[in-house]
Amino acid sequence: MTAPVLEMREISKAFGNTRALDAFSISLEPGTIHALVGENGAGKSTLIKVMMGIHQPDAGSIVVDGREVTFRTTQEAQAAALAAIYQEPMVFPDLDVAENIFINHHARPAFVRWRALYDEASAVIKRLGVSVDPRRPAGSLTLAEQQTVEIARAISLDARVLIMDEPSASLSDHEVRRLFGIARALRAAGVAVLYISHRLEEVFEIADTVTVMRDGKHVSTRPIADITEERVVAEMVGRDMQGRFKRMPSAQTGDVLLRVEGLSRAGAFHDVSFTVRKGEILCFSGLVGAGRTDVALALFGIAPPDHGRIEIAGQPVTISSPAVAQRHGIAYVSEDRRKLGIAMAETVTANITLPMLDSYCGPLGLVDKRAESADADTFRERLDIRAADLNMPVGTLSGGNQQKVMLAKWLNTKPRLLLVDEPTRGIDIGAKAEVHRIIRDLAAQGVAIVIISSDLPEVLSLADRVIVMREGRFVGEFQGESATDESVMHLAVGAAGRGAA
Repeated sequence: MTAPVLEMREISKAFGNTRALDAFSISLEPGTIHALVGENGAGKSTLIKVMMGIHQPDAGSIVVDGREVTFRTTQEAQAAALAAIYQEPMVFPDLDVAENIFINHHARPAFVRWRALYDEASAVIKRLGVSVDPRRPAGSLTLAEQQTVEIARAISLDARVLIMDEPSASLSDHEVRRLFGIARALRAAGVAVLYISHRLEEVFEIADTVTVMRDGKHVSTRPIADITEERVVAEMVGRDMQGRFKRMPSAQTGDVLLRVEGLSRAGAFHDVSFTVRKGEILCFSGLVGAGRTDVALALFGIAPPDHGRIEIAGQPVTISSPAVAQRHGIAYVSEDRRKLGIAMAETVTANITLPMLDSYCGPLGLVDKRAESADADTFRERLDIRAADLNMPVGTLSGGNQQKVMLAKWLNTKPRLLLVDEPTRGIDIGAKAEVHRIIRDLAAQGVAIVIISSDLPEVLSLADRVIVMREGRFVGEFQGESATDESVMHLAVGAAGRGAA
C-alpha cells in the first residue's frame, strides 16, 4: 500500500457547545480518489477548513508525508501542496483566466510577460483535457468552466492533494462527465483527490474508496467495491431511505394559476409558452445553459422579458421587479444562494423573516423579535435546519443548511406560485427526501410549483409534467408517468430520433 500523502488523525473541533469534529480520522493516498460522504452538519465543511488552515483543530494532528504539521493559514496549507475547490467557484471575475490561474504564485511583477503567461495557462488547461481561452474574463465563464480554472490553479501550484467539495452540484450531465475525466487524469498523475458529494451514484462511479462520517465522527472507510449504496445511506443517516425517489404524483390539480404565452428575452430564451395549475408540480429539465433559470428570473422580475404575456389567475400582469412578483404571490428559490438567495452575514432568523419583515412590525415600526424567533424556530424544526443558535450568521452554516434557510425564507411568504431552482443542490440524501416531501405537501395545499433541476431522478420523482428546454426553447413535454431518463435526455441533448410523448 502506498504511504499516505495526508493524514488527519483524531481531529476534534468545537464551536461553543457544538462539536463539529469528534476524533475524526481520514487518510489520503496519492493516485486515488477518496470519497467523503455524510449528511449536512456531519462535519465535512469543518474538516475541509481544518485541512486548509482556515480553522485550527482543538485536538489531533495533521500529518503530511509522515511529518506532523500545523496549518495556521491557507497559504501554509497551499505551501504543503494542498488545494481545494468549492461548490461556489472562487474566481476573480474581472481578471482573465490566465491571471486567475497564476494569481497565487508571486506578487505581481512590474512587467508581465503576457505571451508567456497565456502560453503557460494554455499548457496547464491542456493537461486537464479541456478547452478554455486563457484570455477570457473569468466572470464570463460558466460554473463548469470556472471550476476548471480553479483546478488549473491547483495544478499550477503542483498540488498533491485536491479537495473537491460538491463539484458537480450545478453541472449538467455532460459537464459532470468532463469533471470525471479531469478527476481521473489527476489520479493518473498521482494526485490524491478527496471527492465530497451527496450524489451517491457519482461516488460509486468515480471513487476508489469511500469514508462515511456522521455527527463529526468517523463511521467507516472501505474500498468502493466492498460497500453498497444502501449500506452507505444507512451509515450516513441511520435510517432506511429506500424508495426515497419513488414517484408520488399530485393527488388533485385545480384551475390554471400561471399562463405564459410567447415569452422571450434576447440572448436567453425565445417564444416560451406553458401553463401551471394549482397543486401541480411542473419540472423544467435540460442541460445547464438551456435557458431554464432565465425563464424563472423573468417570472420573478429579476430579468424581465422583452416580449410575451404573463397571466396570474386569469389576469394579465407585468412583473417588473421581485417586489411586484411577491405581491402577486410568487416566490423564487434561487440556485445561487450567495448572490440571490440569502444574506450570509445576517442571522438565520433575519434571513427567514426578511421577505415578510413588515408583518413583524408593530404600529411604531418596531420588530416583534419574539414572533420572528417563533416562526424561525418553526421552520428550523420543519426543515431540520442544523444550527446551534438561530442568531448565528447563515454564512457559518454548511451549504446544505444554507439551502434550507433559503427555502424557509420563501415558504414563510406563503406563496401561491413557487419557483424552485435546483431545490436540493448541496443537500444530503436524508434532507433531500424531506424537501421532496415539503414540495409535495405544498402542492397538496394548492400551491403551483415550477421546479428547475439538473437531477433527473429528482425530476422523475416529483413531476406531474416535464418540459424539456434546449438552447432557450421548449423542445418537448412529457406527462410525469411517461418521462424516462432516456426520453428526457434524448431531447435535452438534441439527439435525432425519438420525440416527446
